[in-house]
Amino acid sequence: MNTTFVRQACALAAGLALVIDCASAQPAVREASIDLTDALEAAWQRTTRSREAVGQANRAKAEQSAAMSIWSAPPVLELSYRDDRWLSDTGAREAELGVALPLWFPNQRAARLKASDAQAQTASGALDAARLHVAGQVREAAWDVLTQETEVLLAQAQFTALSALAEDVDRRVAAGDLARADALASRAEMLGASGELAQARQHLERAVAHWVALTGQTALPVASERTEAPATAELSEAHPALRAASLNVELARSRLVSVEAGRNLPPELVTSFRHTDPGRNDPSSNSIGVAVRLPLGTAGRHRPQLVAAQTDLDVAQANQVELRIQLQSALATARSALDSTTGQLSEERSRAALLRERAKLIDKSFRAGQASLPDLLRAEAAARQAEAGVRRQETALGLARARLNQALGVMP
Repeated sequence: MNTTFVRQACALAAGLALVIDCASAQPAVREASIDLTDALEAAWQRTTRSREAVGQANRAKAEQSAAMSIWSAPPVLELSYRDDRWLSDTGAREAELGVALPLWFPNQRAARLKASDAQAQTASGALDAARLHVAGQVREAAWDVLTQETEVLLAQAQFTALSALAEDVDRRVAAGDLARADALASRAEMLGASGELAQARQHLERAVAHWVALTGQTALPVASERTEAPATAELSEAHPALRAASLNVELARSRLVSVEAGRNLPPELVTSFRHTDPGRNDPSSNSIGVAVRLPLGTAGRHRPQLVAAQTDLDVAQANQVELRIQLQSALATARSALDSTTGQLSEERSRAALLRERAKLIDKSFRAGQASLPDLLRAEAAARQAEAGVRRQETALGLARARLNQALGVMP
């Protein structure tokens, strides 16, 4: 084996080892980065659900204000005037001014006030649940970007290694050490790697475009979570979605109580002032009247509202049970995925260490003239692929942890 051949092969092996070391590094260039907490806030401000949450809070405040009123409905002003000029024409005149004040039934006001308080709490719970939903979208988009960045880095490393190989093979073909068929094969492999790199960059561009559309931020995300939930964590009643469902049940129940308390139209207290002028030189008179107006037969008309309120309660309870089952299933899936990914990462690291050691041994054998160049290149390629597998599993582990946090209702 001539000296030039050995020197070129050793240089190629060293270059491949350098590429493998680069595969464990972060993507080279980022103009700016943003953590998930700031990204969530930016994404939340762009959603229509944030406007809806503000509207629900304002509506709850309006309901509380109405429930605190001393009257069950707006007062009514009554005006009446009587004149006999078109009949007997005796000069009789009568004018009356009255005010009707709708009253509360016993416990009706307290029930309505309790329902308005429940509505305010439900609006707050719905806001937290909506933010958690947006947080899930942000997490998925962020880890999609990070995953595609990893794929671009690995594809770039593969392309760099195969380019170095193609150049070395070209030199050896020119020196007469290899056949031209080997040069064609190495060039074909390099072009295939170039295509994979272009495809990886396209996927990254698509992931970044989705990230920008979701958050409005051109800064790319970093793999960070404020807390790292343990794999054995259980579903808590403080989970935003579960809490929102529970508050919705309480709201429906309080509304049912409020509807039952107001099944009849409220009575009205009527106060009036009357001025009477009998005419024909008789003296005029003034009087004050007090009356109570009691609506009759309103229970039947109230029946549809009562049925609707009971239906809302039944639906809210069913949704709560269904949501709990879904959250338990999502948590079990996330926990299983985290355990599986952790085990796979450990195996990939062990495999990469073994293949790296094997590549070093074959490199020593090659330097001693006991192994061929194809054997060395295959060993280096296997080691490089194993390192790439480690990098992919590290990214997958980060995504699995983020999904576990999402399933537990932990905000980023």
